[in-house]
Amino acid sequence: MRRMFGFLIGIVVGALVGSTVALLLAPESGEQFRSELRERGAHFVSDVRQAADSRRIELQSRLEELRAPKG
Repeated sequence: MRRMFGFLIGIVVGALVGSTVALLLAPESGEQFRSELRERGAHFVSDVRQAADSRRIELQSRLEELRAPKG
């Protein structure tokens, strides 16, 4: 579980650093770049939520298996 949180924190930090560097080096206009950045951010948040939901479902099923009476 710790590894998963570390991975997610790494993704967030990497996204922030990457977007900052891209903003500084972008040849596009500011408004166009901000629009693209918002869109990418929305996709990123959507992907993270989807991955978290998938993992939650997986963990819930494993928990149910462990709680089920054996025999």
